[in-house]
Amino acid sequence: MADQLPQVLVLRQPQSSSSSSTRFETQLSQKFQLLKAWESPLPTADFLAVHGASIKAMLCSGDTPVTAHILHLLPSLQLIVTNSAGLNHINLPECRRRCIAVANAGQIFSQDCADLAVGILIDVLRKISAADRFIRAGMWPIRGNYPLGSKF
Repeated sequence: MADQLPQVLVLRQPQSSSSSSTRFETQLSQKFQLLKAWESPLPTADFLAVHGASIKAMLCSGDTPVTAHILHLLPSLQLIVTNSAGLNHINLPECRRRCIAVANAGQIFSQDCADLAVGILIDVLRKISAADRFIRAGMWPIRGNYPLGSKF
């Protein structure tokens, strides 16, 4: 059955080992044959020489460089999907030249990232973490009051 499913290349093991990533992989495995290059005893270039001609899609993350050399080893590749918001790890000019579609997570994390940025900004301006370190280090009795930060 797995041999009849469309093949999807995954060059590197995903960083997250959470239960959600395992569940995601299980769901993907039901619809695609995942070619996990990192599980092969072959070096990546040899693995791609063996399987590259049949691979039409690739999953990757921001820590997986998709270079012109990698793309050269995948002559049938039509789609790259990355779970990162950025695309700077993918050779886009080569993808464009070869008409390989590229999709990413886009703005999926934008609101969370913005919330975190505001939280960090408040922390820095109000010196919350710095004051916490000051207190925990026992500096209050030695140096006196910690200076207040700026208002937001």
